[in-house]
Amino acid sequence: MTVCIKSLIQNMNLVIGCTIGCSYCYARNNVRRFHMIDDFEKPEYFPRKLRLMEKKRPQNFLLTGMSDFSLWEPEWREEIFSKMSQNPQHQYLFLTKRPEMIQFSTALDNAWFGVTVTASKEKERIQALREHIQGGHYHVTFEPMFDNIGDVDLSGVEWVVIGTETGRRKNKSVSRPEWVWNLTDQAKALGIPVFMKEDLLPIMGEDQMIQELPPAFIRVLEEQNSWKK
Repeated sequence: MTVCIKSLIQNMNLVIGCTIGCSYCYARNNVRRFHMIDDFEKPEYFPRKLRLMEKKRPQNFLLTGMSDFSLWEPEWREEIFSKMSQNPQHQYLFLTKRPEMIQFSTALDNAWFGVTVTASKEKERIQALREHIQGGHYHVTFEPMFDNIGDVDLSGVEWVVIGTETGRRKNKSVSRPEWVWNLTDQAKALGIPVFMKEDLLPIMGEDQMIQELPPAFIRVLEEQNSWKK
């Protein structure tokens, strides 16, 4: 049965706001709808949310659901990663569309750094991720897709997520099955787990959906379940 990725990975929006300006940005729309901050193009940091890391029950946390890691101020990163080091029970995920703007390294083994690739012309982001961030683990999200990404260099990548554009934007892009299979086959050839997001269900069909997680994420979910017993 297809599951929603949000049931496996929880959002912790420590920073809200982004200047990249993607036409399909759901975060910008949500900020405007719910008046989270005054100006989405001026990212704001909410350090009080760091207390969420103090939960003893392990979680898989996405920390960039409403921001881009490349736009975090150095002092924000320092405080956040210090708190992460004090709470190793969780797995922490980060995403960026501008890895070339980052110079960062960490010794933490529970930090996952990823790039979003939406078109074949953006494939160089994967190499930029490897060059500009050292330590932790690498992952790639292909969502939304505006064309066939083609051949990609997934060396060093430990997780691939594939999706399609959501929302009601006029002329929105819809991922094609052959685009999804192209990336899935390349990842599987390298033994990389693939997660097709629930929004692909109408496109792929239930029997074709693949929803795999890295072993570290699975261990977190297993421990979560043990807490319920």
